[in-house]
Amino acid sequence: MTTATTSAADAVRRSRPFALTLLFGVAAFTIVLAGARSVADIFGPVFLALVITISLHPIRLWLERRGRLPGWATSLVMLVAAYALLVVLTLALIVAVARLADLLPQYTDQMQDRVESVGNSLRDLGVKQEQIDAATGSIDPGQLVDAAMSVLSSTLGVLSNLFFVFTVLLFVAFDTDSTRRSLKAVGKRFPDPVAALDNFARGSRNYMGVSAGFGLVVAIIDGVVLQLIGVPGAFVWAVLAFVTNFIPNIGFVIGLIPPALIALLEGGPDLMIAVIVVYSVINFLIQSVIQPRVVGDAVGLSALLTFLSLVFWTWVIGPLGALLAVPLTLLTKALLVEADPRTWWALPVISGRPEAEVEPEVEPEPVEQPSSR
Repeated sequence: MTTATTSAADAVRRSRPFALTLLFGVAAFTIVLAGARSVADIFGPVFLALVITISLHPIRLWLERRGRLPGWATSLVMLVAAYALLVVLTLALIVAVARLADLLPQYTDQMQDRVESVGNSLRDLGVKQEQIDAATGSIDPGQLVDAAMSVLSSTLGVLSNLFFVFTVLLFVAFDTDSTRRSLKAVGKRFPDPVAALDNFARGSRNYMGVSAGFGLVVAIIDGVVLQLIGVPGAFVWAVLAFVTNFIPNIGFVIGLIPPALIALLEGGPDLMIAVIVVYSVINFLIQSVIQPRVVGDAVGLSALLTFLSLVFWTWVIGPLGALLAVPLTLLTKALLVEADPRTWWALPVISGRPEAEVEPEVEPEPVEQPSSR
């Protein structure tokens, strides 16, 4: 009976047109996205807590291999590490935004002078006065300051609901061990979905670790160089460079624009060009050349798909989606492609490497040590 039922089901699947299957899949995915957008304030922090836990998971494995701490103590160490990471990042962002709030209003007069200078240059080029007035009149330095403050202050919105994130981390940290055991048991019956989730965890951990490491290097170099060449707010721009390093593709540009504008207002075009050259040499070389080569093989996403994921997830869950675009895409790939062997054909398309392996590679985790609660 079972064999006959299975054969019938296989026959139905084979007779179903691929276009119809794709259509139903897109429809279901659209419904899921609508739900994700409606609960973005919950979904975003929960996924952030999950990614933080995954990123710090090697610490748990190291503590378990040493075997000197009981299970509850290991979970407590992980919780403290996650809390410390969030607190340090939040304090750095608060200090940076506070410094910027004190810095930007000082340049209102300089902004007005630059606008008038642009108008004079246009007049020398033969542009009519009416057109010059229309162009320069629409530029309000006060509004530019407010807009810049709003954009940079929105960075704090990524971690605004800290109490909720802390609470989620509490449960995630103490449920990690039982979750691993549950997945190990489920994996005996459904090996492919569990292997896909393990692949997602490994890829997310590699991406976040490499991004944090390179981001710290970029932030230190940018801060020191900007301080040496006399750009005000070097610490602010260093923090911004670190945060934007988690944003794929356009993070370099986002981190460049504010210090370049401040340099223009502070020292004129020469200082602005110096900042652009410094960022182009340091940030572009590290973020756009070295970093993608280090993490590219582990992530398995093409450059086009990475950029589209940035736009897509920012639209779905807001600014937090820009920071978590790659992990979110890796989770989507794991659930929709890697979890089913029948869809593994799409992996070379997603990775942008035709020679990629058809079956996703998953590194087994070290053998778990028994822990006591």
